[in-house]
Amino acid sequence: MATAIGDIKDTIPRLSSEDEKNVGTHQEFADIPDPDAGLSEEERAALDRKLLWKLDVQLIPWLSFLYLISFLDRTNIGNAKVDGLQEDLKMTNGQYNASLSVFFVSYALFEPLTNVLLKRLRPSVFIPIIMTIWGVCMTTMGLVHNASGLMCARWWLGVAEAGLFPGVNYYLSCWYKRSEFGIRAAIFFSAAALAGSFGGLLAAAIAKMDGIGGKRGWAWIFILEGLFTIIVGIASYWMVHDFPDDAKFLTPDDRARVLRRLKADKQSSAEHEEFKMSYFWASVRDWKTWAFAVIYMGCDGALYAFSLFLPSIINQLGYTSTTANLLSVPPYAAAALLTVAIGYLADRTHQRGACNIATSLLGIVGFSLLLGSSKPGVQYAGTFLGALGIYPCIANTISWCSNNVEGVYKRGVTIGFVIGWGNLNGVVSSNIYRGRDKPRYLPGHAVVLAYMVIFLVGGSILTRALLVWENKKRARGERDAWIEGKSEKEIEMLGDRRPDFMYML
Repeated sequence: MATAIGDIKDTIPRLSSEDEKNVGTHQEFADIPDPDAGLSEEERAALDRKLLWKLDVQLIPWLSFLYLISFLDRTNIGNAKVDGLQEDLKMTNGQYNASLSVFFVSYALFEPLTNVLLKRLRPSVFIPIIMTIWGVCMTTMGLVHNASGLMCARWWLGVAEAGLFPGVNYYLSCWYKRSEFGIRAAIFFSAAALAGSFGGLLAAAIAKMDGIGGKRGWAWIFILEGLFTIIVGIASYWMVHDFPDDAKFLTPDDRARVLRRLKADKQSSAEHEEFKMSYFWASVRDWKTWAFAVIYMGCDGALYAFSLFLPSIINQLGYTSTTANLLSVPPYAAAALLTVAIGYLADRTHQRGACNIATSLLGIVGFSLLLGSSKPGVQYAGTFLGALGIYPCIANTISWCSNNVEGVYKRGVTIGFVIGWGNLNGVVSSNIYRGRDKPRYLPGHAVVLAYMVIFLVGGSILTRALLVWENKKRARGERDAWIEGKSEKEIEMLGDRRPDFMYML
């Protein structure tokens, strides 16, 4: 992970000359002292690159590691299934799918609230607490004896995990400029693809503990991964940093530099501010919240269907459970690489919508192959293309949403809503690959294909067109009336409704 960051550090966008002038002269910086006053533009740029490298090293690797654990813990039930979970607990197909669904219900319900808690409790407190709790829930999944126990553990696992993904995306958006956020979000989310890859290898190894301590191999998958999550959660108290104005690893000068560069990018989300319900309603009334929610449901519904059932799909191609787990590794590894590549490309081109549309076409072709052919080789190729078309769009959509919503709490609430709605579609994903549809799972593949065509591609095209339309209005001065008679502070509080805030396409 650190290597991936190192490869891009020299290509990180720098402050433009105009931004640098604004940093030094604009009234909105009056409350933040300039530690680099009197330095040349070249000296400022060198300090800026050094600062970004420090942020990357301190923030990205550990947070990516946490998400790898999170995604591993929520999807390893798919690996456990092929090792006998359903048979040992005497679960019907309906009960198994219900145990998948219940996670997404609690996960989606609590996500819109978690970013408010993250802001109020501080990341260094909030993230270790939720990780420790979900580690306990994961461990208990290996101790259950029936379907009811598994469903209960999965419900509380969803509650505990709800804060990590939206929380970290919001947290990172409070550190980086909009043109820098995509690649970091992509590296962070690529951990999900790595979790799928690593999860198959880990499950294949742990399953060989079958019978130790009177426990089946699938139970040890939950127990060992849960205990490890608890240990990492406790360690996170020292490894997770707070927001820029409180981060202890930064010097006072570096804290000022971070806040000033965010101001230059028309951002204020890193600053302290009391929560008001008006921020919540501002997000609810914003059409962008629901537009990005539709797009995200298109890729998230496909994501969970893919990640939960890939071992079963491969298992139906005629392979043993261990081989099926191992064959699930390569598609995830390829998806991780493309996720980072798309994040880099979208940052450089500022065309996140176009990247969504182009990438999703790979997934559409992949699921078309799964629908149209019964040959194992063709179907396995379909799983490759499916992964390539789904995973990059997740990180890119969240980056696109975050880039276009401004305000301390409004962005956090919006990201929570978008991710929460997307994850609620995990309920659908959990029930479309039915046992009676073996071995082709045609209804499941058809639903995923429809999600990608209608919501992911269709939503991306419509949203991009509306953002282009709004940017043209702002460029023509048709929104200038929104700031007439307002003070500098009142204008700043408008967030993305400021006429000079141009949307990222």
